[in-house]
Amino acid sequence: MMVLSGSGGAVQYVKMAVGWDPVRRARFGSRARDIDLNAAALLYAGGSLVDAVYHEQLSSTDGAVRHHGDSTTGEGKGDNEVITVDLTRLAAHVDAITFLVTCYTGQTFAEVENAFCRLVDGGTDRELARYDLAAAGAAPGLLMGVLYRREPAWEYRGVELALQARHPVEAVPAIAAHLG
Repeated sequence: MMVLSGSGGAVQYVKMAVGWDPVRRARFGSRARDIDLNAAALLYAGGSLVDAVYHEQLSSTDGAVRHHGDSTTGEGKGDNEVITVDLTRLAAHVDAITFLVTCYTGQTFAEVENAFCRLVDGGTDRELARYDLAAAGAAPGLLMGVLYRREPAWEYRGVELALQARHPVEAVPAIAAHLG
C-alpha cells in the first residue's frame, strides 16, 4: 500500500489516465478494427458498489469524480482518456475507488500497441503508479488498483488483475475479492 502524500501533505486530487496507439495498418487485406479502450472508476461503500464513472456516465453523483471524454481510437499523444478525482469533495460514505481499463471493441491487451494506464498526483503531476497493459496479455480488461479511505489520507494498492471484461459492469463480480 502506498499512502498518498507529498511535500504539501495528503494528496487531494488524483488522475487516472489511459493511453494507447491507434490501429495503423490493415491485416490480411482487410481494414483493421479501431481499438476502443475505456477508463473507469467504480466507487464503493462498505463493499457495495454505489457509483460509477466511465464513458457512459461522465460524473459521479457528487461531482467529485469526472471522466474527461471518451477516445474511441487512441488518436493523439499521451493520455487518451482521463478520470479526475477530487478526494476532498468525495461523498463521506465512499471508502474505496477501483480503477480499471476495459477494451470495448474486444481486443486483448496483447493486441494493443503501447497501451498503458497510470495514476497521477493531480496537484503536482507526479506519476504515482504506471502499468504496461501488455502485461495483462490475453485479456480485454485490467483492474489497475484500489484507492482506500484511511484517515487522514487515502492509500493506493496496485492490483494489476487481468479481467475478462469488455465493459466495467462485467468486471464488478471479479473486483469484489480485491476490496478488502
